[in-house]
Amino acid sequence: RYVGQGHEIRVVVASRMLDDGDSETLRRAFEAEYEAQYGRMVPNLEIEALTWSLTVSTEAPALDPLPAPASEAPPPAPVGHRMVHHHGREIPLEAPVYRRMDLQAGMRIQGPAVVQEDQTTTLVTEGYRAAANQRGDVVLQRQTPSITDTGKDKGSNDIRMQVIWNRMLSIVEEQAQTLIRTAFSTTVREAGDLSAGIFDTGGRMLAQAVTGTPGHVNAMAASVGFFLERYPVTAMEEGDVYITNDPWLGTGHLFDFTVVTPTFRNGQPVALMACTVHVVDIGGLGFGPDAGQVYEEGLCVPIMALFKRGKVNESLLDIVRANVREPIQVVGDIYSLAASNAVGGRRLLETMDEYGLETLRESGDHIIETSRRVMQGEIGALPAGTYENSMVVDGFDRPITIAARMTISADALEIDFEGTSAVSAYGINVPLTYTQAYASFGVRCIVGSSIPNNSGSLAPLTIHAPVGSILNAPRPCAVAIRHVVGQMLPDVVLGCLDKAIPGRVPAEGSSSLWNPMLSAGHGLAGNAEYGKEMPFSVTIFHSGGTGAQPSNDGLSATAFPSGVRNTPVEITETLAPLIFRRKEYRPDSGGAGQFRGGLGQVIEITHAGNAPFAVFALFDRIDHPARGRRGGRPGAPGRVYLGSGKTLNGKGKQVIPAGDTLVLELPGGGGYGPPGRRHRKLVVEDIR
Repeated sequence: RYVGQGHEIRVVVASRMLDDGDSETLRRAFEAEYEAQYGRMVPNLEIEALTWSLTVSTEAPALDPLPAPASEAPPPAPVGHRMVHHHGREIPLEAPVYRRMDLQAGMRIQGPAVVQEDQTTTLVTEGYRAAANQRGDVVLQRQTPSITDTGKDKGSNDIRMQVIWNRMLSIVEEQAQTLIRTAFSTTVREAGDLSAGIFDTGGRMLAQAVTGTPGHVNAMAASVGFFLERYPVTAMEEGDVYITNDPWLGTGHLFDFTVVTPTFRNGQPVALMACTVHVVDIGGLGFGPDAGQVYEEGLCVPIMALFKRGKVNESLLDIVRANVREPIQVVGDIYSLAASNAVGGRRLLETMDEYGLETLRESGDHIIETSRRVMQGEIGALPAGTYENSMVVDGFDRPITIAARMTISADALEIDFEGTSAVSAYGINVPLTYTQAYASFGVRCIVGSSIPNNSGSLAPLTIHAPVGSILNAPRPCAVAIRHVVGQMLPDVVLGCLDKAIPGRVPAEGSSSLWNPMLSAGHGLAGNAEYGKEMPFSVTIFHSGGTGAQPSNDGLSATAFPSGVRNTPVEITETLAPLIFRRKEYRPDSGGAGQFRGGLGQVIEITHAGNAPFAVFALFDRIDHPARGRRGGRPGAPGRVYLGSGKTLNGKGKQVIPAGDTLVLELPGGGGYGPPGRRHRKLVVEDIR
């Protein structure tokens, strides 16, 4: 792997003794394999070999396929039955279950059926039958035409369309995993702060990866439209890759790079692959709210070419390297974005070849219209009316009110944030695309949650916020930590839904990530002497508790709504001279209720060399904790302080003195239902 990555690839080398002169041979072999897997290599970086393995093999005779005998024997008796889901059917079918050991030569089993053994389960679907040959192999025999054949009847075409749709969902998931496996920064490869999607040439999102965060994906759905305004698809060429981190044209702040790549088939553009990651640094004041305008927050890259006809824009990468604190990680992640789209595009072309698709027009229309229709049906099942909710959060220098009015009609749902506080003079403002992303996600958590996310399922939702409010902050407002306010929106929206459909909505949670940037080096700790200690800049991702659900306790130390993972302590300690003295659940931090809110956590960090370091605080739920629902109590508020006792501010850059520790007490989720109704067994477990 490249030095700095978290995942490796397997490289086969020559079957001979290696010596010092083979270093270039190994490099060439690695780069050839890396380029074969991910579309392009990352130039001018060192590589490292983590493990070596030796394989000894010998020739073996070819194993000829052995068909099942022509004679038939009665099938064995089933050992049970299971419900099996099939493509194209809305309800599962009951299927008999057979043991593999009972299947003898000549026996035949008609699908649908399940053949099970200790480590494998074979599903015999409709249209197939399973038979055993004399060697004991299970031979699957097709009884009906392949779904890849062009069917004339609506049923077979619907199945074909569903398979293509599922393949697209698989492709975007592979895109996301490519980001994780090729990324350099822990924000991507450990926390999973990323997104990936397939768009048609008109900019409609057809599929999004489950791996990733909704703030990226739903905002990226709008971002691709901005790319097309700047570079119409007719102006794109094979080998082109486009990039931006403009907060108002991307996903809300400078730390997110979005990359869009056209995919060509037979010389014509057929799709756009897009992905986003949160890079560890973008220069400027750092990942915090201290700036007054976006110009202070770091480097802004307008929508422009990253690659043109396959040639990288070295001037752009040189500018990035010169402006960020971690150039290898940031530039490495940019190459990772390009690799993700390359892998997704390759898989899409394979799918189009397999199913004989010249364009995505028919399948795209099927995906969009099916999703729109089903989502409209889900909305139509809700009680029509207007429902309001509001929430007060900490803000920077003063509290912020988020007000929402939800209007539900027969086939549409509208949310208006009129009445929300005005923009802030600090970097907690939210561009409209990010507001739309998390507000719509809050709806989708309850309404149409099983419908895949795409332009069709999002179409019946309309999100408004007044220009100049903190949820529709115009340029040049500072927006670096827009997530601190933006990630509160699902709780606000869910509060509206609770009035429409009581008993289905969870209590409020800690919601906003506690993901501070920790940094040290010359000038970062004021006048304090840093000495010869290693300078560093890392962003750590950690979460408080989620709100209790109507029938379950909340989840502890779990990121909702962002869905990102907590950064492993071991990874942070490997990358930076930091020591985590504590990382443990915070007792009694979940709000009491019939169902308890999820617990926060306590984290204590110090410098390994007893040197000072800076924390770029971006914490909320300190003054205004998560509220309970239906009689549940609020979760515990968060706290930030030094090990020596001094209380720190919830937001803004602050210095941890040499030898002292930073202590974070993350907030808990709200409880659900009156505490007196909590089951006695659960109370006993709470006390234990």
